[in-house]
Amino acid sequence: MLTLCGFSASNYYNKVKLALLEKGVPFTEELAWIGETDRSASPLGKVPYLRTPNGTLCESAVIADYIESAYPEHPLIPADPLAAGKVRELITFMELHLELVARNLYPQAFFGGTVSEAAREKVGLQLAKNIAAFAQLTKFAPYIGGDHFTAADCAAIVHLPLVSSATKIIYGRDFLAELPVREYLTRMNERPHVARVNADRKTNTAEMLARPKG
Repeated sequence: MLTLCGFSASNYYNKVKLALLEKGVPFTEELAWIGETDRSASPLGKVPYLRTPNGTLCESAVIADYIESAYPEHPLIPADPLAAGKVRELITFMELHLELVARNLYPQAFFGGTVSEAAREKVGLQLAKNIAAFAQLTKFAPYIGGDHFTAADCAAIVHLPLVSSATKIIYGRDFLAELPVREYLTRMNERPHVARVNADRKTNTAEMLARPKG
């Protein structure tokens, strides 16, 4: 039995959790807040990390690849090499060029901190450029990469709402508004596993925000 460790307010945790649910892989969850992780399993103290019968893994991309390889039923990566590459291209683009850039806004957008005006300006320009490029890779027909639900959807479902929310809060407009992201996410939330992940995220986020600071 696999054990997914971390917390459901984390988008990277939820990317892996959704993949496990969509593939029908049995697993349990172990709550591990930042600062309370098993450093032997995740040396940088990051989440998620995964306990398997044969050892542990950290880093969501590595975990997702392991799950796909170890549990080939209900694949989330196409068999065709180019199609598989396009799925990974979308994931890498979302995580490296959208979510990681928007993450600089999170302290002020979500946690009561402050981001300098210079940083906000820099992030805004970078996101505008990157989102325009991202639009060239997406299809939303009906899934982000085409007509099949893939690992790219597991990433999009958890990352894109954060980019939308953070930009709307900081800049007064959703930088993803010109893409059919809202309609896409509405469709995806009709999937039972997506609805479960989102419900768990909301509950866990409230728990996280209620935790003592410091």
